[in-house]
Amino acid sequence: MITQGELSGMILAGGQGRRMGGRDKGLEPFAGRPLVAHVIERLEGRVAEVMINANRHLDAYRALADRVITDAEDGFQGPLMGIYSGLRAATTPWLVVVPCDSPALPDDLVPRLVAGVGRADIAVAHDGDRLHPVVALLRTALADDLAAALTAGERKIDRWYARHAWCEVDFSDCPEAFANLNTDDEKRRLEQAHKESPTS
Repeated sequence: MITQGELSGMILAGGQGRRMGGRDKGLEPFAGRPLVAHVIERLEGRVAEVMINANRHLDAYRALADRVITDAEDGFQGPLMGIYSGLRAATTPWLVVVPCDSPALPDDLVPRLVAGVGRADIAVAHDGDRLHPVVALLRTALADDLAAALTAGERKIDRWYARHAWCEVDFSDCPEAFANLNTDDEKRRLEQAHKESPTS
């Protein structure tokens, strides 16, 4: 079994937030705190280090995480570049990747990914209806392979995963936990659901 000391956690917050008018989604206020703070809670105490992949407002993010990782190459090249940057920066054999805009991720996300990975190199959350490629556990030894894929122009996460031994981890008991925030309307709906949740 993978231990806490063998795990790093990284939150992807390096996008441009185009559907939110270019605002930095991870720092958007949500239920009284920055959105990313809710996601950090799913990692703290379960990984050796919490990193945030960000490309702007770095000081604000540094106040929230153990380390801030910028993309290895500039130009906002998407989440696969963020994942590569985390794989390269991690000091542990495994990296848990999560997005900054899913504040209701399951509390037991990390142990369930760890339990589900088996002999695979990548474990990806599945909510019973769809796969969530940016909620995953990956071997950091894959960094060089991903570097080569990026150099060749690959930017699709699922296509890169398909090159490796990967598996789905079943989260069909809590599909609502993977709701993410892309627009102001979605933010309002999620905040209302958060207020009504018995665990909020």
